[in-house]
Amino acid sequence: MVVGLGESGLAVVRFLRERGARVRVNDRRDREALGASADEAEALGAELVLGGHPQSAFEGLDLIVVSPGVPPLGELDQAEQGGVPIVSEVELAARFIEAPIVAVTGTNGKSTVTTLIGEMCSSLARPTFIGGNLGRPMIEAAGTDAGKKGGLVIVELSSFQLERVSQMRAHVALLLNVTADHLDRYPSFDAYAAAKARVFERQTAEDFAVLPADSPDLRELISDDGTVVLFDGRNGDVRVVDGVLVDTQSSLRVPVEELGIRGSHNVSNACAAALAARLLGVRDEDIAAVLREFKGLAHRMQYVASVDGVEYIDDSKATNVGAAVAAIDGLAGAQGKIVLIAGGVDKGGSYQPLRQRMADVGRAVVVLGEAAPLLEQAFAGSAVELRRAGSMAEAVSRAAELAQQGDSVLLAPACSSFDMFRSYAERGDQFQRAVETLGGQA
Repeated sequence: MVVGLGESGLAVVRFLRERGARVRVNDRRDREALGASADEAEALGAELVLGGHPQSAFEGLDLIVVSPGVPPLGELDQAEQGGVPIVSEVELAARFIEAPIVAVTGTNGKSTVTTLIGEMCSSLARPTFIGGNLGRPMIEAAGTDAGKKGGLVIVELSSFQLERVSQMRAHVALLLNVTADHLDRYPSFDAYAAAKARVFERQTAEDFAVLPADSPDLRELISDDGTVVLFDGRNGDVRVVDGVLVDTQSSLRVPVEELGIRGSHNVSNACAAALAARLLGVRDEDIAAVLREFKGLAHRMQYVASVDGVEYIDDSKATNVGAAVAAIDGLAGAQGKIVLIAGGVDKGGSYQPLRQRMADVGRAVVVLGEAAPLLEQAFAGSAVELRRAGSMAEAVSRAAELAQQGDSVLLAPACSSFDMFRSYAERGDQFQRAVETLGGQA
């Protein structure tokens, strides 16, 4: 049975049916809500049990594959207690992949680092799959040339995807950082961090565990099975020395001012990617070329426009407080101050780190969405001006009124998008359209 018919769930159905398995699909959403996904699963020959999780659907099963968006379910617990093995889509994929796996996890920066590593590895002239939480489900690598011994599988993995991993072995596993996130799903920060750390399970001395040098607490999360390699900080193999990104184990040298991506947090991401690429055999000159040419991903510290001397930056992917603080840090060296647009669906963490950072470099905060009252509470009595907006267009308009020449208006919501938008991408698109409208009026 496949539980959860999102993109990865549907990919699992395809994979299993191609190999002759009898497949049952279960999703709490009804057929109308699932639309084309339900139609395709049925066309593939799967049995559909939709609109809830009846206990009868969990009977007579040999294996359950759980999609990452599915929350803990009592029915799953009962099935597991009854002896039915339960795996994630990532775990199932790993069992059919012979190629080395490069797995990137962390609270922030995963997509950027995964893409950077993929771009750097394109020079290796070997079949390469890039996906996971970033886009294409990992299961799609199984059975392809990239998934065979001569290939390479590079994936971004979320904590949700790592929850039911048991046999997956990552040749290079990166844990970029861990800050408070998804506390609406996990009972504690420690439980969330432990889910991230599962990326290192089953590593051997031939494998590499890549960690930030300035986070000794993350080092405590893993065993000593893999070879630990550090990046960034004072002691990282790849770090910044006098304004130059250097690999202390090779001849790689790239001035930070020549990096194609913006923000101090992206310097750390560049260090992590460069280190992973060197471990995979990429030449220094190919790593350096990508570091200079890669301009970043959409909605991740993406420069939109300058209007009346104010820069507008789209970091809609900053869906937690840690990411929003990192975005602010990335702009903190600019001449002016920051006008922040934040809000959406609250994820259970504290907004105090956001308040503290904005106290140093902020001019104003415009809040919107379900979390607006919580953000207003967090910023009450602070030195920055506070406004509320009812839409993204209104938020951009208010931010423009508050900003002064030389300032930056930053969309870094610190919340998920699902109250007002279908995704962080749609939220970012609306921000960009509103900025374009401002530019047309200027």
